[in-house]
Amino acid sequence: MANFANSTLATTRAYGRPMPKAWRYALSYAVLLPLLLLVHLPLLWMIITAFKAPGYGTKLEFIPRAGEAMYTLENFRQVFFDKDFPFYRFAWNSLVVATGCAVVTVAICTMAGYAFAKKRFPGRDLLFAGLITIMLVPGIIFMVPQYRLVLKFGWINTYLGMILPHTANIFGLFLLRQHIRGLPDSLLEAARVDGASEIGTFFRIVVPLSVPVMITLFLLTFVGQWSNFLWQLIVNTPDSPHLTLPVGLSLFQGQYQTEWEKMMAGACFSILPIAVLFTVAQRFFIQGLTAGSVKE
Repeated sequence: MANFANSTLATTRAYGRPMPKAWRYALSYAVLLPLLLLVHLPLLWMIITAFKAPGYGTKLEFIPRAGEAMYTLENFRQVFFDKDFPFYRFAWNSLVVATGCAVVTVAICTMAGYAFAKKRFPGRDLLFAGLITIMLVPGIIFMVPQYRLVLKFGWINTYLGMILPHTANIFGLFLLRQHIRGLPDSLLEAARVDGASEIGTFFRIVVPLSVPVMITLFLLTFVGQWSNFLWQLIVNTPDSPHLTLPVGLSLFQGQYQTEWEKMMAGACFSILPIAVLFTVAQRFFIQGLTAGSVKE
């Protein structure tokens, strides 16, 4: 009996021994690599299609046949240098709209977040609850009244019509309010004791401590407006000089055919600013998303 117990214990210890690190890494990569390829499949498909010759964009072929030229750089040349497709003007308009909207949104949400977090005024909590409730309403519902306002103000085919309606970001207000609410009141009181005005306290204490969250909101807003298609299409006529890149890329889609190769070539460039922004500001983005998640 004792020998049986000892042999059983030895077997349990042998099977309960932790897996070597090399095997753990191998198992992790075996599981994660297929998932990584699956997630990046649309991106890979876009890049491959951008290099395909006209007529091959919709075909499930990747290896050219004998005597056929399946891959070419002509799509990029036509997108960048075709006089009938002002690619650089579209890209500039997208940059102006996305940057302008992101900057104004961050400024408004930071000031409003500070007011809701640290100031007391009648109906503050009720007003904030009402704003949060509006987040439950789909944004598509606001497009008709927004368009009527833009039309009334004469902002059709202008940067103002594309930027201002999207600067009232309730999610950004909530994000900044929750972060500023966690700042110690003693810091603000110390600044006031030292003679700082309300504006000085805001810019010298609140803003520097909120930079990661502000950068996070800037990135989220920039990405949303850079890829915004529907609203930019609504507030611009086909001959507008302020067409953005997503609307411009739709010009490759005709009534009877779609030039997928050229559309994907333009889309390859359209993701570069977003990739660069996230690469440069990745550290601030992570800090902004995790700010206030851990209490010490």
